[in-house]
Amino acid sequence: MRAARAARQTRIYQMHCSSGAARFAASVAILTVLAAPRALALEPRVPYVPTPQEVVDRMLDMAKVGPNDYLIDLGSGDGRIVVTAARKYGARGFGVDLNPVRIQEANDNARRAKVIDKVAFYQRDLFETDLDSATVITMYLLPQVNLELRPKLLKLKPGTRLVSHDFDMGDWKADTHVKVESKEKYGGSGGSSDVYFWVVPAPVAGAWQWELRTSGTEPAVYELKLEQQYQAISGTVSVGGSTVKITNARLRGEQIRFAFTATINGQAVRHEFSGRVSGDTVTGSARLSGPRVQGQHDWLARRSTGGATDRDKALRYAGFAHGEFH
Repeated sequence: MRAARAARQTRIYQMHCSSGAARFAASVAILTVLAAPRALALEPRVPYVPTPQEVVDRMLDMAKVGPNDYLIDLGSGDGRIVVTAARKYGARGFGVDLNPVRIQEANDNARRAKVIDKVAFYQRDLFETDLDSATVITMYLLPQVNLELRPKLLKLKPGTRLVSHDFDMGDWKADTHVKVESKEKYGGSGGSSDVYFWVVPAPVAGAWQWELRTSGTEPAVYELKLEQQYQAISGTVSVGGSTVKITNARLRGEQIRFAFTATINGQAVRHEFSGRVSGDTVTGSARLSGPRVQGQHDWLARRSTGGATDRDKALRYAGFAHGEFH
């Protein structure tokens, strides 16, 4: 269709152009206009600036990369992050970049490092890249690109580790942020790099219920209502006719912990919970301590089947905050 339309438009221009030179110029103009969208689609949005090796080493150290990891580098350049992860830590993975020269350079570096069996590099749009296989994702992009990518990253498996060189994720605050001095920075003039590290949090917003036998009486019924913004969580617990706020709440990947003190059978009981989130279930342990209650219990909590609205509240917030969630 596009080729036919181009031919028709070229013929129309030729009818109005009296000289051969004019006809040629008109044809070139039409083909240039039609080719422009394709050229823009393939043009990299992020300029190539290599990450200094000192920063590469710190990024991989912060992510605690190991031989069981699969690392994906977005905007991989000469491949140094993926190659270092494979050579130094035994990790596997791949990098994506839009520049074919960088892809060739990365493959050459992998061959020299003798890790070609562990890594690969693809000329590919990072937004069209499937990231589900990653346990670690590294990137050196631009602030706007990070924000556009954020909703996709938040949908990854809880516990996936993310490391960004120099640029953060807006109001999704990093779990860890450090500065690294490098002599290679700014083309060898030296300078400081920011390194940001996140762990993708499990979506936990909603209402959760469980029972615990705190004495010889009937089990106490608990309901926890959680609110979430990225890895930050807060909420209240209702039990025995009273409602209290949780404290010391922490969510790191799929690991959750919190505490509260509530009155059970007329006595104040300290509760400390820790567990692993898997979809609409949490399994773990509960430690109770009070005047007549001491001990540790198995803990199994289930989320109310209130639909995706509750389960995905935190992810939806992250998307709407930047207008990218669909």
